[in-house]
Amino acid sequence: MTLLVQLLVTGIATGAIYSLIALGYTMVYGIIELINFAHGDIFMIGTLVSLTVVNIFAITDSSKPSGWALMGIVLVAFLSSILVCAVLGVVIERVAYRPLRNAPRLAPLISAIGVSLILEDIGKFTLGLTPVPFPAIIPKIPYYLGPVIIENTDILVIVVSVVLMAGLQLLISHTRIGRGMRAVAQDREAAALMGVNVDRVIAITFFIGAGLAGAAGFIYSLQISVTEFNIGFQLGLIAFTAAVLGGIGNIVGAMLGGLLIGLIQALVIFIPDRDLPYGLPHGGLAWSQAVVFAILILILVFRPSGLLGQQVPEKV
Repeated sequence: MTLLVQLLVTGIATGAIYSLIALGYTMVYGIIELINFAHGDIFMIGTLVSLTVVNIFAITDSSKPSGWALMGIVLVAFLSSILVCAVLGVVIERVAYRPLRNAPRLAPLISAIGVSLILEDIGKFTLGLTPVPFPAIIPKIPYYLGPVIIENTDILVIVVSVVLMAGLQLLISHTRIGRGMRAVAQDREAAALMGVNVDRVIAITFFIGAGLAGAAGFIYSLQISVTEFNIGFQLGLIAFTAAVLGGIGNIVGAMLGGLLIGLIQALVIFIPDRDLPYGLPHGGLAWSQAVVFAILILILVFRPSGLLGQQVPEKV
């Protein structure tokens, strides 16, 4: 029982990061029906920006300021990651996607893959080919709830993710920009006729979605303490699976899908090793990726609209 609760805590913290990344996929798809395969690499750029800011202040595991000075550096790294990724998202939309908005669907998809490869090469040039450690700027402090251990970084990840996701939901539901996003998602041409600036709404959507990926990049760096040039590809696919699971185009669905994928990945440890009856080679952890993408296949086959998505007739 203790192990189960411990895994649930880990799964929720990891799933919160997946949810932040999945929101970018689902927002862009909901607005322009494009799978932005470069989104995961924007997350990687967020980890790179966070690492760069930390290095500028010469912070290491053994040498770092304390108190308000440390909190100021953490805040600067966090905001820098969000801002750089948000601006990068707008630039990508303006350069790589907007000129192809009325082109056949395959054209922007190929453009997205090209942008993804460019961002990966930027990360490869900056980070190199091997994983790069991220300094523990916030010391990990364990809190004991009976036999269950919850670290302060897990709490921070969950709190920041919940605040950002709740803020996004309020923005979509109760602001003029949110109404514009919902109008463009429902019918772009009708929204334009009603006076909505479609280009601006799409740009804001990319700005917000990429900014959330930047926030995820920072808190991921705090929790995992390592980054590498292809981390965006790996986590991007998992976050995309989370978006599909929840119902791509559905904000709440992306949040739910991310949490479920995080929990599923944590619980696969209960798959027995082949040394036990009915076990698999290497045990549960080695099968976590296979389980995630098996879920993706099953969702696409049996419920392509996702858990909270709705089947709608295709616009012609």
